[in-house]
Amino acid sequence: MNPKKIIVAYSGGLDTSVILGWLKESTGAEVIAFCANIGQEEELRGLGPKARKTGASKVVIDDLQEEFARDFIFPLIRAGAIYEGQYFLGTSIARPLIAKRMVEIARAEGADALAHGATGKGNDQVRFELTAAALAPELSVIAPWRMEEFRGEFPGRAEMIAWCEKKGIPVQATAKKPYSTDRNLLHISFEAGILEDPWFDAFAPANREMFVLSVAPEEAPDKAEYVTLEFERGDCVAVNGRAMNPLGVMRALNRLGGKHGVGRVDMVENRFVGMKSRGVYETPGGAILHFAHRQLESLTMDREVMHLRDGLIPKYAELVYNGFWFAPEREALQAFVEDTQKTVSGTVRVKLYKGGIYAAGRKSPLSLYHPHIATMEADPTQAYNQGDATGFIALQGLRLKVASRVQAEAGAANAPKK
Repeated sequence: MNPKKIIVAYSGGLDTSVILGWLKESTGAEVIAFCANIGQEEELRGLGPKARKTGASKVVIDDLQEEFARDFIFPLIRAGAIYEGQYFLGTSIARPLIAKRMVEIARAEGADALAHGATGKGNDQVRFELTAAALAPELSVIAPWRMEEFRGEFPGRAEMIAWCEKKGIPVQATAKKPYSTDRNLLHISFEAGILEDPWFDAFAPANREMFVLSVAPEEAPDKAEYVTLEFERGDCVAVNGRAMNPLGVMRALNRLGGKHGVGRVDMVENRFVGMKSRGVYETPGGAILHFAHRQLESLTMDREVMHLRDGLIPKYAELVYNGFWFAPEREALQAFVEDTQKTVSGTVRVKLYKGGIYAAGRKSPLSLYHPHIATMEADPTQAYNQGDATGFIALQGLRLKVASRVQAEAGAANAPKK
């Protein structure tokens, strides 16, 4: 490992502070710290001086919230992607954006390596490095947590805290939180520590202080709130009649969803590296957006197109979860998704009440629902002749009748003789 200039993903926390300094000392390379603001709402002030004190020659802090909402969250929503039926992919979708920006900075600064603080047990290491492989195969990637020399020097937090104290690097040297968190514009996740026991009730009243983006459903307002969302070609463009860009939509829906305790998920998921892990998530705005988008699709999307797209959702979600955002197969699926969204325009009204999201109306100028066809009353247009269903059912049942008769005859022939 002989890099000359390294771009390090830096948050200012204990792990990335140690990694930045250790890389500087162990390689002798110039180290540039990069911090992405993707809606984590963490205090960024003071990161520059701290990173320089730790050994960085330069610090880049970029506000990527608009790009995150527009180019990553919204395409995910258009695809209807949810991993294993529950996870809204909040962390998964953020990593390729961060890695993409690191690649851009590396090229602008003439760096020859990237570095991240992801552990060797998780998914993030894969997401960072697959993005780098797709966008900049010429760059090497340094993952200290997978290096024996790093783990040997820092087997635990005590050694890391002691190293920072020795170097005069300010860190919050407190006992480890009983769980770890990761927050961005789409969600906040909680995992590890006390949550490693799948029998532990994360939603118990005693644990209410853990949650950040939403109130407990039991503590949500006793009065329901109605919210209208307007869509154009699969994208929400207005909330409650107010036009908004994707970033504005996410902020507005996070506030509304959090107020009513929606979007909480507790699940055991399958990591790409092979193990199961337990995660607790808050995705208030994303949950509303997914629900409303689906309601409008039910009104405007052709049945066969919808069923085909739905069959691809697990694969799309898996690609995002596993870090293949910039892979050709994800981009090909996205092209199909975009075509399915041509008619997904209209308005959806939802009711938020104590953790629940309920459909309260949907309308569209491109609606495929026609009351005069679906009605149980007489159809004045004669667009549907109920008598046609007789032949339709007979043809659908033909193969079932043939199979039943063949099996009955075979059973009679093979029956034991008396």
